[in-house]
Amino acid sequence: MDFALRTCSWRGHATFAPDELGLRERVRVLTPAGEAWRCLRCETFVVGPPAASGPADHAPEVPRGRLLRDRFIMRALAVERVVRGLVIALLGLGVFKLRSSQHRLRDAFEQDMPLLKPLADQIGWNPDHSRILRALDEAFSLSPTTLTWIGIGLFGYALIEFVEAAGLWLGHRWGEYFAVVATGVFLPLEIYELTEKVTVLRVGAFAVNAAAVLWLLWNKRLFGLNGGGAAYRAEHHAESLLTVERAAAEIP
Repeated sequence: MDFALRTCSWRGHATFAPDELGLRERVRVLTPAGEAWRCLRCETFVVGPPAASGPADHAPEVPRGRLLRDRFIMRALAVERVVRGLVIALLGLGVFKLRSSQHRLRDAFEQDMPLLKPLADQIGWNPDHSRILRALDEAFSLSPTTLTWIGIGLFGYALIEFVEAAGLWLGHRWGEYFAVVATGVFLPLEIYELTEKVTVLRVGAFAVNAAAVLWLLWNKRLFGLNGGGAAYRAEHHAESLLTVERAAAEIP
């Protein structure tokens, strides 16, 4: 996939006219249809006036190449975090719903359970061994205060997921750090859950989170790894099309 062309098809081309004459002529051509300016993202010459102009140092930072591919990966992670946050928020709503009608639901549960006995005997199902029914029975026995704290904890967890998604989607440096810390904190808990029981969902969730943490740490050079912040800024600057053209223009 050409991430640059895909992005330009969605957001339009990013053309810029630098004030420096030598650099200006390297990103501008004359065509029978008029002047065309080179897109800072996909490097295609686009007929028409530039989207912006000014000193080259004031040109917008337009990701391209590997940096643009990394942004797609980060936004895919952001979407996954939003979905997870929504699921957790719905669980929080369910907990508060259970708290507000706990006694009524428990009475209905205890009243209707004997009615399932004949059907369970016919299909060979023992309700006493059902984990779902056992979990419901334990939930009904929790105090309203405990349910309140569980609901608040779930909403707090969902908020963390939404903040993490926003930082990853916008591609901010703080979002990368926040994602690594917020995801890494829960990795020991996921490992503990795997020691209790291995399921496809738990393994998949752990694999995605562990891979995301390692990828962010190394590719985004967080906490001094792989050159640190200085290498991160140098990489972004070196990937700029104007930086490449400026270096070419200075060659004798």
